Amino acid sequence: MVAVGRSFEEWSPFAAMVIVECLDVGLSTLGKAAMSRGMNHFVFVLYSNALATLILLPSSFITNSPTRAPLSFSLLSKFFLLGLLGITIMQNCVFTAIDYSSPTLGSAMSNITPAVTFVLAVILRMEKLDIGSSISQIKVMGTVLSISGALLVTLYKGSPIGGLRTQPSPSQPLPSLLAETGNWVIGGLFFATASLSLAAWNITQAAILKGYSSQLTIVAFYCLFGSIQSGILSLIVVRDPNDWKISPDIELISIFYSAIVGSVLTFSVLTWCIKRKGPVFVSMFKPVGIAISAFSSVVFLGETLHVGSIIGAVIIAIGFYTVLWAQSKEENVKGLQVDRQSSPSAQRSPLLESYGSNVLA
Repeated sequence: MVAVGRSFEEWSPFAAMVIVECLDVGLSTLGKAAMSRGMNHFVFVLYSNALATLILLPSSFITNSPTRAPLSFSLLSKFFLLGLLGITIMQNCVFTAIDYSSPTLGSAMSNITPAVTFVLAVILRMEKLDIGSSISQIKVMGTVLSISGALLVTLYKGSPIGGLRTQPSPSQPLPSLLAETGNWVIGGLFFATASLSLAAWNITQAAILKGYSSQLTIVAFYCLFGSIQSGILSLIVVRDPNDWKISPDIELISIFYSAIVGSVLTFSVLTWCIKRKGPVFVSMFKPVGIAISAFSSVVFLGETLHVGSIIGAVIIAIGFYTVLWAQSKEENVKGLQVDRQSSPSAQRSPLLESYGSNVLA
């Protein structure tokens, strides 16, 4: 039973992150479907996070632990930063990008998040990088591959899979094709910005969790601050009163899904996994969403896969698993070093030396 419990404890973060990626792709697909019906993406982000705040904030006070640290101005400022990075910038960029392009492109582009998270972790000394070490060199190589694949996905759309076209058809003139390509690039740039923001969010979250352990409170307050920030942004950007109205169909369903699954559940699981495994571990699961997103977009949205997305996604995945392999090797080396230091022979040797010196004395 002890072995089973230990195995579950080790594998539960992996299973949780795979589930999160599946739920995240579902959110992107639902959001795309709702926006194709005319829903404004700024209003969507505001409503979904406001609903999530209404669920999370009372729960955080009900489950408040007596030993929880007080909410200081410094801590609230950090929550404000989390809301800015994880909601106001990241979510608005994601759904703006989906409006321009496709959830499949989003899943491919999100795979630069592990590389950026790793770079930020090295800069902030949360990860160790020894240029002379072969493991560190492999990490750098994987990071470069991930970024290169993301650039390829953004700048090269390629021919649709299942029917290569060499010239524009009469039903789709050249200006239309150029506009479609331009939208694809714009969407890729917004997705890249969202990935950078998510990487910074992962690092900031890990730093906060080191000094503040109440995960539910963290999630509740950055949802609150993100909702306030998104509300101000929406008031500035959204001028048409009709955009604030929500139809009781796929639009309402997507808002409830985003609030309950995308914010309450996903953010809570991400915070738990970051506390257990660190920010780099969490970011490393982004490639899982590529296949799920591609399948969902083709089946539910009727979209077409393109050569550029497939090639870029493969390059990104190779870079991702290269970094993951290097990290596993690094953890094995650290584990061996700890075992050697805590081995019985290592612990007995000082006693033997002390005993020998006493005899000689």
